[in-house]
Amino acid sequence: MRFGLAVASIAVMGLAAPASFARTHHAATNAAPAKDDTGPRPVVLSAQPGTNLDQVARQLNSGDLADAAKHNDNPVVLVASAPLSSDRSDMALFVQLQSARLCGSAGCSTSVYLRHKGGWKLVLDSVSGAISVLPSRHNGMHDLLIDKNDRWTWNGSSYQDGAPAPAAPSAPKKKAPDAPQKKLLRG
Repeated sequence: MRFGLAVASIAVMGLAAPASFARTHHAATNAAPAKDDTGPRPVVLSAQPGTNLDQVARQLNSGDLADAAKHNDNPVVLVASAPLSSDRSDMALFVQLQSARLCGSAGCSTSVYLRHKGGWKLVLDSVSGAISVLPSRHNGMHDLLIDKNDRWTWNGSSYQDGAPAPAAPSAPKKKAPDAPQKKLLRG
């Protein structure tokens, strides 16, 4: 009987958070800095119930979570953190709330908060798509890349949408050998 109850519980949990919301472009671990700083470092969001990051994310998004609860919605809270400046105390918290009610046709949106001098400040609100931290910087903070082509830069107090990110360099095109010239014979 316990086995049947456990299976039923798992099935009910599957209804509360559909599998379509469990599958994201994010892996199941936090992003670790790359060994070289030459390319984008993906921000990897994951559910981390009970952790300090999860608790802070829930506090910072308490209004959205309370509104969701009023509509019998229980969003999945995904979090990640990454340093955005050379000052390791300037840590960023990436938060995504996933539910049928909060996610639209563009996917679920992610907000970015910056911890500075003991507090949290919203520095990028509601962007959709995969996020990577770029090695390039503006005003001392790393640029962010959204969905492989949208660069966001730091203006001194928050992130602003910048110019499209440059395309990845492609291999130089090899010049095709000239076709042999045909000689016309006149007779």
